[in-house]
Amino acid sequence: MYNYIVVVYLSITNLQTWKRVNTKMKKVLFNYLLVGYLKRILIVLVIIYCFGIILNLFEEMEFFKNLNTSVAVPLVLTALYIPSMIVELLPFIIFVSSMWFLLIIRNNKDLLTLKVFGYSNLKIFFILAATSFLFGWLILFAINPITSTMMKYYEQTKSRYSLDIDHLVSINKNGLWIKENLDDGYRISTAKKTRNNIINDLTIFKLDKDYNITEKIFSQSANIKNNTWVLKDVMIQTFDQDLTNTINLDKMLMDTDYNYEKITSLFRNFNTMSFLDLLLNYNELKSRGYNEFYLNQNLNSQLSMPFFLFIMTALASILTMNTLKKSNNFTFIVVGLISCVAIYYFKDLSLALGKTNRIGISLAAWIPVTTIGLFSAIGILQINEK
Repeated sequence: MYNYIVVVYLSITNLQTWKRVNTKMKKVLFNYLLVGYLKRILIVLVIIYCFGIILNLFEEMEFFKNLNTSVAVPLVLTALYIPSMIVELLPFIIFVSSMWFLLIIRNNKDLLTLKVFGYSNLKIFFILAATSFLFGWLILFAINPITSTMMKYYEQTKSRYSLDIDHLVSINKNGLWIKENLDDGYRISTAKKTRNNIINDLTIFKLDKDYNITEKIFSQSANIKNNTWVLKDVMIQTFDQDLTNTINLDKMLMDTDYNYEKITSLFRNFNTMSFLDLLLNYNELKSRGYNEFYLNQNLNSQLSMPFFLFIMTALASILTMNTLKKSNNFTFIVVGLISCVAIYYFKDLSLALGKTNRIGISLAAWIPVTTIGLFSAIGILQINEK
């Protein structure tokens, strides 16, 4: 490209002709940057998708090895799972794609060609970063609902083949539902609301091996902090053939395999809910007992993703445009890997601080974005001087 531009530049004798060529070349170079960058993103996505399929397929085949299923089931489950994994890895995919594309134009001396036609380092960065930013919103509103639905079918299909059927738990619009296996039958517990370690309007059914109801327990509230639940304002109905006996108690203890921590972990799983679902059903999810911290954390984490993609492009630009020419590609790869690992642990540290209430719930999701963004802003200003 460089030699071609030099020939064109030397052959121009008329200023008006130069202006027309300059305008045309700017459009050509803009398309070169845009298409070239999107092409690298697509290639990295395909590579990670293929690796993900290979690795996850072995895991699914291990799960189904003792089950009488066709080979198609693990393949379908893998295809349903990988898109959600890719969305989670998107910031690092953008980082790798940005660095790869910038290394190409840097090593091919295309940067000099771009600068001849008015594309400064800062302008190149903004084209790539704006593309990443818009790509993030596209993922959030168009792709995320699809991947969430795929993840929902994945979990539903996987649960149907699960060997662990002694204890089943589900959360639906009616509240909490728990099934436990007992020595003499089964126990099914349902509750409408869960808040902190208290569940309200608890109903418990005890069934024999033939699924006949032998006992029914009503409780206004129950403390589920430990594996021994403390039921209050209890009414017990026992069924013996045609006879029904009723007992009222102020307090009752019940041993179970579920405690507050185990139950609330079920209210943290938002993989099957898209950003729009969380946003539009926020109040309803809170009233159903979904953990408020994880609800806010997930919402803010997804909302911050386009900004995070913008910043990851900034980091890649700083590393490739703000370094000495003697630096080789291996150096960039090592520095890039170290940066990715550091950012990953920084995000985990921020979320851990949020979980311990040392910082605000929403702030925990935005601290990595704002902190890395401030450092990136300084580096971006410097690359414009190169």
